[in-house]
Amino acid sequence: MTHQYVLNGSGSVRDEELFCDRVIGYLYSRVREQAPAVFRAVVSARTSSLLGFVNYDLPLGARLSGGESLVRRLGIDLGECVEEPGYYTTPRRIFERRIRYDDVRPMDDDPAAIVSPADSRMFAGSLNDGSVLFIKDKFFSFEEFLGRRQWVEAFAGGDFAVFRLTPDKYHYNHVPVSGVVCDFYEIEGDFHSCNPSAVISEVTPFSRNRRAVTVIDTDVAGGSMCGMVVMVEVAALMIGQIVQAYAVEGYEPAEPMRQGLFLSKGRPKSLYRPGSSLDVLFFQPGRMAFSPDLVANQFRGDVGSRFSSWLGRPWVETDVRVRQTIGRISATSNGK
Repeated sequence: MTHQYVLNGSGSVRDEELFCDRVIGYLYSRVREQAPAVFRAVVSARTSSLLGFVNYDLPLGARLSGGESLVRRLGIDLGECVEEPGYYTTPRRIFERRIRYDDVRPMDDDPAAIVSPADSRMFAGSLNDGSVLFIKDKFFSFEEFLGRRQWVEAFAGGDFAVFRLTPDKYHYNHVPVSGVVCDFYEIEGDFHSCNPSAVISEVTPFSRNRRAVTVIDTDVAGGSMCGMVVMVEVAALMIGQIVQAYAVEGYEPAEPMRQGLFLSKGRPKSLYRPGSSLDVLFFQPGRMAFSPDLVANQFRGDVGSRFSSWLGRPWVETDVRVRQTIGRISATSNGK
């Protein structure tokens, strides 16, 4: 079955080339059902790292032609990158490329803007059962996903957004809001694929993957003033590591997440070592509103999304770029 998404801005519909789609479909159907021990081994940390090495670290060859072929297939514009084209001698270097984001991913200077953390396919959701965006325990179990009870209670009834990074995407994550880190922790887990076929085959798959949770207090001096915001980075198949690497300018010097660190909106926060993966943002009730065009795209009935077939109603992703505005602080938000 084709999986489609909406291209932001133009509203045009595109077919997604799902990498290793037949393999993933086979793994999450016959292998999972008939050889569960093999399936568990495949989604383990050891196997994910090994697959990542085989696919991303072996040299492309003495000639650049191997790299050029991969770049063309993925539609990557090396002109956006910090390094010169000759630097990209392995698939890993291509997938972990750094871009001139101030130039090629401009950001709205409106302080009320909340921005996308990644080049990705995005959809919005709500934990409030009275919202048209409400969806319960499909992509994740909220309580299990965040792990710590204090944050589960703080974000109950709020809104969330999921950003699915495909292998061709730029794999740095950027900060969606400005504020101070008040908590950071990592949760161990597996490395399930983020391919839509895998997602709809598993029950709350994101809750079982390895993930890093950053809680940001934006109600501080210089902050975005939209309450507490949680950013969760979720590892997936062939992602060996989530590297926390916040940088105030460019990409260096980079520093890890820690309590008390002030994060500026739009700056690099972390890097996936590489493959497919996703980010999830959580917002407290009434503190923000998603961009109307993104919400409208999500309910389009003319788009062939696998998520729509699974949920029994339109549920469509929009292709967004890192630092693009995805919502704004609510007009009723008073900063506390």
